[in-house]
Amino acid sequence: MNTIENKENKENILTNTLVVTVLASFACILWGSAFAVIKVGYRQLSISSSDTFSQIVFAGARFFIAGFLTILGGSIFRKKPLLPSRKFAPKILIISFFQTMLQYLCFYVGVAHTSGVKSSMINSLNAFISILIATLIFRLEKLTWKKIIGGLVGLAGVLIVTVGGKTIEGGFSLLGDGMVFCSGIAYGTSSTLIKIFNRDSDADPVLISGWQFLFGSTVMIGIGLLLGGRMHFSGIGAFWALLYLGALSAVAYTIWAILLKYNPVSRISIFSFVTPLGGVILSGILLGEFGQILNPMSLLALVLVCIGIVILNKK
Repeated sequence: MNTIENKENKENILTNTLVVTVLASFACILWGSAFAVIKVGYRQLSISSSDTFSQIVFAGARFFIAGFLTILGGSIFRKKPLLPSRKFAPKILIISFFQTMLQYLCFYVGVAHTSGVKSSMINSLNAFISILIATLIFRLEKLTWKKIIGGLVGLAGVLIVTVGGKTIEGGFSLLGDGMVFCSGIAYGTSSTLIKIFNRDSDADPVLISGWQFLFGSTVMIGIGLLLGGRMHFSGIGAFWALLYLGALSAVAYTIWAILLKYNPVSRISIFSFVTPLGGVILSGILLGEFGQILNPMSLLALVLVCIGIVILNKK
């Protein structure tokens, strides 16, 4: 009886609007901080913007650390090794393919072949793509006008902060724009699959998240090294950057997986719009670009994203 009550209490807490807002926003702010730290890591490791395969090795190392920290933390918390059973091994491989390998391989290749403005704009579609995949393809929930309006308002906010007054130059690039868009599809698919696989009462979001990181990152490192990618450590700053990026991925993705277990995909995915805003604000703080924080466009974008989140979560 106590076990059932504890499970119900946990579900009530993790579906509470305030708790969901705080945890999801925190995860997205962590992801947003990665943009500035990745730039620091590139400088410390002497990785140029055109060296795609070294970037893939760097990303693989980041997610390997994330997987290790997730499994270590879960094992300490549960006082036993966090080992996957045969039942969940195929699910871990599937999520790893979409969430770590396909998403980030496409993303890093795409970013290397298109402008930063265009990649930011296309990447901001991730939240809306997740809602469409969950509702139209997997039929996990209904596509309502509230979800459409909330998603579009949030998307408008992100487009304002990523594009602003800049003009988008150049035509469509399959290797650039197309790959970034494929990364968004992989992201939306992985979010939906996490929701589906976590329906099982025995499913452990922490275990699945940690092991999919380990498997996917190993493949990424292998591919990057085989194609000539390298990391050159010139100081302790590179180690700190990698450790921070690994830790933030471990924390953020674990929170995300747990929230997806107890909430509709659309309710959680809408918070993805917070990520680019967090990136702008934290880049301003960490890189000294304070003008971006106080920019009226940034403030308007923040308001629109908040309105989109409120619309989607309003009962």
